[in-house]
Amino acid sequence: MSGREPSWPAGPADLEGLLRDLAPQALGALVRRYGRGLFDACEDAVQEALLAAATQWPADGVPQNPRGWLVTVAGRRLTDTVRSEVARRRREDALALATPQSALLGPAPDATSPADRDDSLQLLFLCCHPDLSAPSRIALTLRAVGGLTTAQIAAAFLVPESTMAQRISRAKQTVRTAGLPARRLPEGLAEVRQVLYLIFNEGYASSGGDALTAPALSTEAIRLARLLLRLAPDDAETAGLLALMLLTDARRPARTGPAGELVPLADQDRSRWDSALVDEGVALISRTLPRGRVGPYQVQAAIAAVHDEAPDAKSTDWPQILALYDVLAGFGENPFVTLNRAVALAMTDGPEAGLAALAPLEADRRLARHHRLFATRAHLLELLGDPSAGGVYREAARRATSAPERRHLTEQARRLEAGADPDRT
Repeated sequence: MSGREPSWPAGPADLEGLLRDLAPQALGALVRRYGRGLFDACEDAVQEALLAAATQWPADGVPQNPRGWLVTVAGRRLTDTVRSEVARRRREDALALATPQSALLGPAPDATSPADRDDSLQLLFLCCHPDLSAPSRIALTLRAVGGLTTAQIAAAFLVPESTMAQRISRAKQTVRTAGLPARRLPEGLAEVRQVLYLIFNEGYASSGGDALTAPALSTEAIRLARLLLRLAPDDAETAGLLALMLLTDARRPARTGPAGELVPLADQDRSRWDSALVDEGVALISRTLPRGRVGPYQVQAAIAAVHDEAPDAKSTDWPQILALYDVLAGFGENPFVTLNRAVALAMTDGPEAGLAALAPLEADRRLARHHRLFATRAHLLELLGDPSAGGVYREAARRATSAPERRHLTEQARRLEAGADPDRT
């Protein structure tokens, strides 16, 4: 706890960023030290320590070991809380803190040691426990690792705060009582990557509501993916996931018009794309692909890079994209991969070929009623000049759950019905 920098050298935003980075490390250390059974109490203690740091550090200076400071203060708060509870329940022998070790997280460190290991990866594993449902994994990860409040998470997923609070509470209960998963790397990393991918997708294309995107979620997913890559720097698929996020999120400024309307990729003003994110994503996937075994996130990132490097829509290298989708399809049957491959096929071999590739999806329960299947079919029919395209656009709009997507698809139907030029290649 001794030894401080003479003053806080940066602004409030930098302090907030530092605390957000340190929060999961402190929580992971406490959970490792005191066990999963005190997960809620550990989280509360860390929040109190963060509040104390936000109050004291700007005035007193940042400790030489800020992580150790947070762990120590949070540990004291947790000890006080548990001792008070023990006294109230008169069960001091049963509940007294004896620094039990968590089998998942290993032996406890010296909280003030600069050599403390970062427990964020293990905390991510814990939040992505295989016994949790995907929504519960996402919610718990955003709460415990991302530091978002329950209200923020509820708002992002368009559910009442009470509903999200119950979901998080049930997830914590599962973590407290579930047996420890036998899996480690790479299975554990795969589960974490999937959760971060789902968080990013919800942020980049909201599944419901009046807004097309939820930037806070996609931004948080990118931050956590950077953290994961820092913790597992040799994992090529984690690098691929981060590259995919960067290359996709780079387009977000151009995805909506002045009134918040959806702007398709082909119509976007590419000068509005974030070139820094594009450059970082391209560099990352370029370093990753030659290193060894290729996985699906790396292939998706390569597809995104081909799109992002094209100066305009007509310059897109569709044959390369089609070849990459063929590689992606080799990782396992996925209806959305089939859908996207059909678009690439249409752009290389013509809309008739794309429509033929869509046909098997009509019998796939996972996609047969999805608005994206109808929207894609409508687009390809439009390219053919088929007069039924307008009606298919309307059916796609009826099935869409996102208001911006619904308005966009309805507008496409109106445009065709008004006799507008269908050429959108």
